[in-house]
Amino acid sequence: MKNEREYKTLGKDIINEAGIINVLAGRKTNGTIVRDILLKARALKGLDYEDIMPLSGISDPELLGELFQTAIYVKEKIYGKRLVLFAPLYVSNLCKNNCLYCAFRAGNKEVKRRALTQEEIARETEILVGMGHKRILLVAGESYPNEGFQYILNSIKTVYSVKKGPGEIRRVNANIAPLSIEEFTQLKGTGIGTYQLFQETYHRETYAKMHRGGKKRDYDWRITGMHRAMTAGIDDVGIGVLFGLADWRFEILALMQHIRHLEKEFGIGPHTISVPRLEPASGSEIATQPPYPVSDVDFRKIVAILRLAVPYTGIIMSTRETPDMRRETFALGVSQISAASRTNPGGYDTDEDFYSEQFSLGDHRTLDEVIKDVASLGYTPSFCTGCYRLGRTGRDFMDLARPGDIKAHCDPNALSTFQEYLMDYASEETRKMGEKAIQHALEGMDETTRKRSSSMISKVKAGERDIYC
Repeated sequence: MKNEREYKTLGKDIINEAGIINVLAGRKTNGTIVRDILLKARALKGLDYEDIMPLSGISDPELLGELFQTAIYVKEKIYGKRLVLFAPLYVSNLCKNNCLYCAFRAGNKEVKRRALTQEEIARETEILVGMGHKRILLVAGESYPNEGFQYILNSIKTVYSVKKGPGEIRRVNANIAPLSIEEFTQLKGTGIGTYQLFQETYHRETYAKMHRGGKKRDYDWRITGMHRAMTAGIDDVGIGVLFGLADWRFEILALMQHIRHLEKEFGIGPHTISVPRLEPASGSEIATQPPYPVSDVDFRKIVAILRLAVPYTGIIMSTRETPDMRRETFALGVSQISAASRTNPGGYDTDEDFYSEQFSLGDHRTLDEVIKDVASLGYTPSFCTGCYRLGRTGRDFMDLARPGDIKAHCDPNALSTFQEYLMDYASEETRKMGEKAIQHALEGMDETTRKRSSSMISKVKAGERDIYC
């Protein structure tokens, strides 16, 4: 087991900045190169590191359309037409770090500091369950109340304990500060699903400029967080970049290096990749203008390229983006979305003002409105958590996801959980839209999957809940 110094050494081996800079300097794109890469992507085996830059350099509208069409093809082959929904639950905005882009940074005197009590966490959970949510992402600033890390363990236990009517949170994912192996082992023991941690930027010089205080200044300790999590047995991990801090082309190449390093060390890559863009935040020193703005066109390219490069990995789109941008990226590769989000502790139970939020939101719709919209676009909203509870995580999940076989499990689970939502929480208009969407999804299935799905839906309609395969 490595000590802290050894992890710092490991961190320096993960990202080869010189190699990235050389690739950026020698970048070239033409139709022949791009089309060869897109043909390769259709085999669903992913792309090599060298394939990324020709795709990132596409500007010709025809080639751009071909990139997007290939991403649509790969997304539907692997994940089909389902979209998993979740909500973040911010339990604390206490933080010792001083990240210039974040409202929670220690130096921000405007933010209202708050760490929810376990009773308040239970109340927030009840509200989320009352909306119809089944999975949440527990988020905390990188400092805890007096009980320290035990606060997080207690919070997860509280969330799982809440039952309200026919509903409950069936899976908690966690986005918290990187831990030691011993702490990650404790975290795994709570029954979390995915551990999520963003490097924010892989560019060391930019990282140092953006992180002025706290443990987060340590680039190497942060980038090796996933290694410690996976060593501790957490085999579903989620990584991401805060696009806008550095050149997105650099970031996506570094992201691929990180993924390949995890694959080499553990045989599997990340379960999810998140693609947040930098948004205004109260008290941020870069609130109005990102250092490297990412245009809407480039943002769509990022999603499409990642879908081709790591086809088995879920791509998460948050409510930072507008409803229109979220809709556009569903087809290009996004497989998970947050809905009805609040980014401040206690935000579901109270009308806290902007000064308590971590960042501003682009999509303020209710869960019901999002679901109705998703269904109207031909997608199946899913609240499925079956894989976590049946042990289809890590390598087992990847072995099914890579060839596209995961759909045989996820499609029926998506429909059964969607049926639950329609019966227990949906507005009348959404229920009618959803019933049509379910029927349409059933008609598009092979006979075996359709029979399984229909049987599960019938059980839900008969009053059973939490039916999964």
